[in-house]
Amino acid sequence: MPAVVVDGLRKEFFRNDGRAGLRRRRKRVAALDGVSFEMHRGETLAILGQNGSGKSTLVRLLSTLLLDDGGSAHVFGHDVAAETRAVRRLINRVSVEASFFKKMSAVENLSYAARFYGMPIRETRERIPEILGRVGFPRKRMGEPLEDMSRGMQQKVALARALLTAPILLLLDEPTTGLDPRSKLEVQTFIREIRQIHDATILLCTHDLVEAEELADRVGILDRGRLIELAPAAELRAKYDAVTLEDAFFAATGKAFEDEPEEEDD
Repeated sequence: MPAVVVDGLRKEFFRNDGRAGLRRRRKRVAALDGVSFEMHRGETLAILGQNGSGKSTLVRLLSTLLLDDGGSAHVFGHDVAAETRAVRRLINRVSVEASFFKKMSAVENLSYAARFYGMPIRETRERIPEILGRVGFPRKRMGEPLEDMSRGMQQKVALARALLTAPILLLLDEPTTGLDPRSKLEVQTFIREIRQIHDATILLCTHDLVEAEELADRVGILDRGRLIELAPAAELRAKYDAVTLEDAFFAATGKAFEDEPEEEDD
């Protein structure tokens, strides 16, 4: 059984048409337009795309945070739309906008996550400070509320949560955004560890093409909501006679790859 099956997935949002004044109208725009792919257990798949290409929307749909407007998605046989509770116990999402209890500390948030996943209290009490330390989170700040912390610091807590709960499907939406170079390398090492130790399946959305090529078995190119390529990085370079993955991306989409923050409804 495939780990993930996405079949004709579609999601639309309303956006302003750019007009000013009373004639301003809202139009429907497809953030995802018939996206289909499968992932096997233990595979890492990287998704590359410009701002507004649909990467974050895909992650939100698979993590049960959005309802689709067409098509379907299954995680280890569970329908993402109809079996949300079962799906949530199999996944963990790491994102620059990861959901936390902002009034609570990093330790309290991880303790809550451990209880949600049914982990033993004694075990997690010892592991939480260790895991936070591994992602470069300062011990002296472990008791501070997350609302007082930068996006980069909150990102480290999201990564620590993934390491703690060891999900079998890990959804990574720009996992190294906001991290310093040392922490970034450590996080990439942790991603490899989660895959090797727990045989985790990993969907990685990233702006870092080197990161995508080093970590992923296959690379998908998402362009204006459509998955236009899906193959190992070497095959993409060969197909477009490209020296680098960035060159292949440019040839496939006709656009240079830009390292910019994602739009909110991407």
